[in-house]
Amino acid sequence: MGYRVVIVGATGNVGREMLNILAERQFPVDEIAVLASRKSLGTEVTFGETTLKTQDLAIFDFAGWDMALFAVGSAATKDFAPKAAAAGCVVIDNSSLYRYDPAIPLIVPEVNPEAIHDYKNKNIIANPNCSTAQMVVALKPIHDRAKIKRVVVSTYQSVSGGGKDAMEELWEQTKAVYNPTKDVPPTKFTKEIAFNVIPHIDVFLDDGSTKEEWKMVAETKKIIDKSIKVTATCVRVPVFVGHSESVNIETEDFLDEDEARDILREAPGLMVIDKREDGGYVTPKECVGDFATFISRLRQDPTVENGLNLWCVSDNLRKGAALNAVQIAELLGREVLKKG
Repeated sequence: MGYRVVIVGATGNVGREMLNILAERQFPVDEIAVLASRKSLGTEVTFGETTLKTQDLAIFDFAGWDMALFAVGSAATKDFAPKAAAAGCVVIDNSSLYRYDPAIPLIVPEVNPEAIHDYKNKNIIANPNCSTAQMVVALKPIHDRAKIKRVVVSTYQSVSGGGKDAMEELWEQTKAVYNPTKDVPPTKFTKEIAFNVIPHIDVFLDDGSTKEEWKMVAETKKIIDKSIKVTATCVRVPVFVGHSESVNIETEDFLDEDEARDILREAPGLMVIDKREDGGYVTPKECVGDFATFISRLRQDPTVENGLNLWCVSDNLRKGAALNAVQIAELLGREVLKKG
């Protein structure tokens, strides 16, 4: 016996990836509904070998459905997630709307699976920000062994984090570099993204940080440990898919780099590829389509008493969004609903 599953926002990058991953991981689905806004009504999407037509989110009845994976913006989520939850359908939300609500669990299954039982507070589970998700998978096993005091992270985030229009802008601007007669001014980004990097993701806050940077701080504390100090600089780079992060970690107890490497190799969701030679590391292009979060360039930081540096790469449309949501659905089914 399987589950009746709804995908909300099925025509977007993340919604389509959710469908792909559900099929790839053979999630026990008895019935699936794909929803979109009225402007995308009837658009066809694929689920394994099956072609599905989107239904209208505005009039869909969530009663009798087990879980709904939301891949729409906060505004639509605010309108429809409470309706789904009230109808008895557990919401797994990919937007930022519920991440900081203390009554709603924010889950990365490899890190804090025990939080799944708090779903009953509001029948909603939050999926973390893409940049946070991959980082906390790497931090948790180190924290369990040596207790992390402070994290300094710089991110190199792909344009797919900004949606299909952002990917199109990079593509059109890249082509325009070789065609001087064509000008493609930025619309999704504040400056041209082709052959450039932009140290600005989301809105600026009063302290000079951006909201993307604030998210990494707040979410890491909620998911792992509120005592961890985090400072982040988030940068958009001209990569289509795949987020990279340079992470500096300071721990309370000393942790040798060789032991840290062994710990990370054994940790769920991680793949360590760390050879001190040309090409002995993973780049964002190489991680696309993979389930794992990759760790490379692991080394001691000699400038502090107990410090480590590492390079962390993951497919942001997968672990940073769709995969983590499906893993939450698997955890919910396994630990709570127990039908599949």
